[in-house]
Amino acid sequence: MERRRLVRVPASSANLGPGFDAFAAALALHTEVEVVETGTFAVVTDLAIARDRRNLVVRGFERLHPPDRFEFRIRSEIPLSGGLGTSAAAYVAGLMAADHLFELDADLLAHATELEGHPDNVAAALLGGFVICADGAATRFDAPTGLEAILVVPHEAVRTKEARAALPREVPMADAVHNIAAASLLTLGLARGDWDLVSRGLTDRLHQPHRAHLFPRSAALLDHARDLGALGATISGAGPTVLVWCHYEQTGAVLEALRREADGWATVLRAPFETRGADVTEL
Repeated sequence: MERRRLVRVPASSANLGPGFDAFAAALALHTEVEVVETGTFAVVTDLAIARDRRNLVVRGFERLHPPDRFEFRIRSEIPLSGGLGTSAAAYVAGLMAADHLFELDADLLAHATELEGHPDNVAAALLGGFVICADGAATRFDAPTGLEAILVVPHEAVRTKEARAALPREVPMADAVHNIAAASLLTLGLARGDWDLVSRGLTDRLHQPHRAHLFPRSAALLDHARDLGALGATISGAGPTVLVWCHYEQTGAVLEALRREADGWATVLRAPFETRGADVTEL
């Protein structure tokens, strides 16, 4: 009998403004991977991704078990580039499939973090909700009721390697202090459902200003989002996607305004914050 597992993993947005490599949130766009024990190795997908051992789902699976006898059927609604955790979702899908098939009870967060290089996206993909990562662990909590998200996904991608290279080796003390304060305000605002604190806590001086030249239209939305009625906006991960934060009463108007703003250069998507993390089903 063929063993089969279906894994569903959400997208994620990391940094969330001031929380560089420590904050992230899951979003309601998903990657689905069906892993079938056919006796031969294959990757089946319509996506523009590797179909051999370089495939990130396969690499995640192989971390825990050889993939030689398995077929990996991959589909996804997460944009492949833009800073929405596609690589994290792929690694998590492969790891979860192998862990469930062979009842390994592995430390999936640790394995996924080693594969991805940082914990924020993989933690949000695994756990759902909002996560704060520190000391090898992730603390999860739900978004406050009424908080919604809109994505502005530019048609032109920016390579993560290029975005990382734009960061300075050292930052002024005043900028570091600003981000500590902003991250604290954001955390407190999310915990209390205080929209003013959330809005004030979305500012950043450590990474977004240094990457702005790579995606000037996205960067312009960061300051302009409040003029459109949003709570604020953050660059999603390394960019260039913009995560626009809204209270539900303003979401409809902000969505229409963003569609006008992004006409011709980006796609606008309504993507709620996702409470559920990755899950696996035995077929």
